[in-house]
Amino acid sequence: MRKKAAETRVYRQEMNDKILGAGFKDYNRFFALDSNAYQEGAISVKYKELMGLVGSMVLRCNDCIFYHLDRCVTEGCTRDELNEAMNIALVIGGSIVIPHLRYAFEVLDELFATTSE
Repeated sequence: MRKKAAETRVYRQEMNDKILGAGFKDYNRFFALDSNAYQEGAISVKYKELMGLVGSMVLRCNDCIFYHLDRCVTEGCTRDELNEAMNIALVIGGSIVIPHLRYAFEVLDELFATTSE
């Protein structure tokens, strides 16, 4: 059974803190590179998160899918925008993406239940 959104956020933060506190500079460098890629620039954060979602679905990483869905909802993405982005992932990745699309729908129901869609 999948962890709930709040538990997933806490776990992710605790483990990231542990990794970043390990004293291995390359971890810190990579995490900084990743964080900086999603900052506001010529492309808005919202659209960068949608791109991250598509990539995560094609790469079939449920942890990443959760993170980018959570960020997309926070950035104000609508279900219609998310459906279009996830459809692009499905077209690019093919039928192997379908189990991750199911996961995304489960996560979205929970995320939107806690916001005013």
